[in-house]
Amino acid sequence: MKRRATHAGSWYLGDGDDLDIQLTEFLDNVPSASTEHGPFPVPGARIIIAPHAGYSYSGPTAAWAYKAWDVSGLKRVFLLGPSHHVYLKSCALSQCTEYETPLGNIPIDTETIEKLHKGGEFQMMSKSTDEDEHSLEMHLPYIYKILSSSKEGMRPLVPIMVGSLSAKMEREFGEILGPYLADPANGFVVSSDFCHWGSRFGFTNYVEDADCSRVRSLSGSNQISSDMPIYKSIEIMDYKGMEVASRGSHAEWTTYLSRTKNTICGRHPIGVVIAGIEALREAGVGESDDKSTAEPAGEEDAQKDQFGKIYWVQYNQSSHCKRLSDSSVSYASGFAKA
Repeated sequence: MKRRATHAGSWYLGDGDDLDIQLTEFLDNVPSASTEHGPFPVPGARIIIAPHAGYSYSGPTAAWAYKAWDVSGLKRVFLLGPSHHVYLKSCALSQCTEYETPLGNIPIDTETIEKLHKGGEFQMMSKSTDEDEHSLEMHLPYIYKILSSSKEGMRPLVPIMVGSLSAKMEREFGEILGPYLADPANGFVVSSDFCHWGSRFGFTNYVEDADCSRVRSLSGSNQISSDMPIYKSIEIMDYKGMEVASRGSHAEWTTYLSRTKNTICGRHPIGVVIAGIEALREAGVGESDDKSTAEPAGEEDAQKDQFGKIYWVQYNQSSHCKRLSDSSVSYASGFAKA
């Protein structure tokens, strides 16, 4: 059973040749290396976080994550995205055997999906639910392009729709996916936009300090600080979330979201991955096998070398909000070595 590319021709180009040219331009516009991380792709960066809006908005930002993505040695790719159209209290797996893109089709790893489903925690989504959801589909052309142009060629996909999970359930699903996160044969793509700001999103929160300790909802332009435009407040809120995610504490992530109410639509997929990585760290995964000869490291160096630490490489907003009547969506791209 094939999942159709239902958003092709509207959210992104429907012609394969035109789409390939556009994605190539997006990727070519990303530098071939960064000062902090060296040449792209970054060795070992098999987990990425990238946005899922229409390509005219988020495509250039997503390119940074895909440029950093190291797909060498991967046997499959897990794709985690939030549910926008169906309320889920758990996570759902695809029943399809392939996903269509204008560039070509991606096979689904039905064996891994069956194994996950047999555990009893995952449910199956209907084909119509699968095709309605854009958070998964918007990554498919990028995934197809990166995999098909790599030495190993196309590899199968494990699509997972992540519902509105409690913190406890995020930890539970993180532990379930933990062995897959630990296995270097698996790549992970986490789909998330960041702040959705404006009355049309029901979110007009405003922060005035870098720690986001003072958060209030705007009800009129007279409440906006003259030296802190709305778009800067949004940026501070998003960057604080990115900083918290990088620290890899699931408890800190949930506390940040509770305090700011930031409308990060992929907060649950991100939370699942943070919880999974944290559980693996606690189990000692990623630690050096030979600690006797290791040089002592400072706290900053230890944090840098942590298994699964998220590094953010790009951030943008769809527009700069200055008035209460404005609206915007934020996009961020990052990767984690694992």
